[in-house]
Amino acid sequence: MADVARRAGVSTATVSHVLNNTRAVSDDTRAAVLAAVEETAYTPNTVARSLATSRTTTLGLVLSAISNPYFGELLSAAERAAAAAGYTLLLVDPHEDPGYERTVVARLHHHRVDGVVLAPSAHPEAALEYLARHAVPTVLLDRLLSGGLAARLDQVGSENSQATATLTRHLVEAHGHRRIALVAGLAGLATTDERRAGFVAALGAAGLPRDPALEVSGESATEPARAAMAGLLALPEPPTAVVVGNNSMTIGVIAALRDAGAKVPDDVAVVAFDDFAWADLFAPRLTVMAQPFAQIASEAVRLLLRRRDQADAPVEVLRLPPSFVVRESCGCAAAP
Repeated sequence: MADVARRAGVSTATVSHVLNNTRAVSDDTRAAVLAAVEETAYTPNTVARSLATSRTTTLGLVLSAISNPYFGELLSAAERAAAAAGYTLLLVDPHEDPGYERTVVARLHHHRVDGVVLAPSAHPEAALEYLARHAVPTVLLDRLLSGGLAARLDQVGSENSQATATLTRHLVEAHGHRRIALVAGLAGLATTDERRAGFVAALGAAGLPRDPALEVSGESATEPARAAMAGLLALPEPPTAVVVGNNSMTIGVIAALRDAGAKVPDDVAVVAFDDFAWADLFAPRLTVMAQPFAQIASEAVRLLLRRRDQADAPVEVLRLPPSFVVRESCGCAAAP
């Protein structure tokens, strides 16, 4: 930096202000500094800077199942939000393994990230205990928890119960379905429990009995959901409609219906949680609850940076409403 300052004829403080946009400088001064940076091939030493400031301008994102189209969108939005705040995102995938989840949050801490955004596994106790013990600023993402260590953490995700009830109620009230199945996500996940609760509540409100044979697990993945849907179709009295818990499972459900030669929605109506870029390319197009992933990601980054700067700030838990996108897979007429 001293070499750049000498070549540009300015102080090292001015070089810092130009490179970090921390103070306004004249156009001529900025041009001189940037030219000197180019000539000297100077790059800031972020390791040295982190030793001086105790900050690395990096954030950790712990996210399982990144092959899920929803999580891919969430990752992209989180990276954009972090970059806009001047941060680099370090991504790790714990593969829904609680033991490995604790390992990867420790690794992020060893890299001295300024905070961690965590989409918790079904049993995140070890990871949460590590983050709390080391006072790592943490925000829970998507899978919101209650009680225990989670009660002290900022959290942001979608509202799940009422949204799933709306999907189920639409099948009953708009299309008269009485035998409705649920392909639920991985057992133990907060989102799985909340969406199942919404499904059950909607059945009860409609006066429909709960049939355990119609509630199956697709394990939040495509192939298990395909097998689960095939099992539903093999029942003596198959469902006439199905609610699917996420978009990876929706792909499996649609594949199973096509394998069986069942037409959507004539034979089986389909509604699902999560929208994705090609949901309206299916034939028929999919009726879904679309999660506001960009807003979820930007709020997670905002909460994390606030927690880093204000350790004693009040805890915030944000549940953002999804949007009900009606297309044709439920039986509604095609929109123009």
